[in-house]
Amino acid sequence: MVKSIVVIPARLAATRLPDKPLADIGGEAMIVHVWRRAIEAGCGPVLVATDSQAIEDAIATAGGEAILTRPDHVSGSDRIFEALQAVDEERQYDVVVNLQGDLPTLSPALIRKCVEALELGEADIGTIAAEIVRDEERTNPNVVKVVGSPLSRGGILNALYFTRATAPYGAGPLYHHIGLYAYRRAALERFVGLRPSPLEMREKLEQLRALEDGMRIHVGLVDTVPIGVDTAADLARAREILETA
Repeated sequence: MVKSIVVIPARLAATRLPDKPLADIGGEAMIVHVWRRAIEAGCGPVLVATDSQAIEDAIATAGGEAILTRPDHVSGSDRIFEALQAVDEERQYDVVVNLQGDLPTLSPALIRKCVEALELGEADIGTIAAEIVRDEERTNPNVVKVVGSPLSRGGILNALYFTRATAPYGAGPLYHHIGLYAYRRAALERFVGLRPSPLEMREKLEQLRALEDGMRIHVGLVDTVPIGVDTAADLARAREILETA
């Protein structure tokens, strides 16, 4: 049986919404809401990896665990890897979930589906996606699409490509990729040692680095897309959802 740990990378240097992990939603910082959703998922212990003392303090006040990491990481994957090395020198965890700290409305079931997608088959990485139902999202470059082949097990795709374009062409569903990942530990170690790849830099999608290096990504299909908070409007919408729940 695999042992999982959920690590949430969080930093204060967002340009569109400064200090967003600490944004107040119903009297608690946004990062605390994400931490609570991760705890509720029941996929193992939850750790916040941050470059900010204020974020560490917010999590500690809520009763959680956070660790300070270097401020110069270029990606969340690098940050969670540093945190993992610090807290798990004995290598007891063989699956690492990378949960973005700006998904306060995330359903815990989505975290479980991400881990399930990894565990079913010989995948290196698990992630999730939802079928696009709004026509405007089909052509929106900010909505990342995953192109994949269905596996024999229901509700799982083998990822062939990720793109900001409208793909694949022709009749049939398109899938909105949700940036939540479960790595096998060896895959995470391999991934953070790779240089950015040509397609990754062209599409500005980090997961293409893994595909270009021959890693296998399985995608669990889910019904809902959580709100990613990048702007003041996103924050207002998340507040409306969570404060009226």
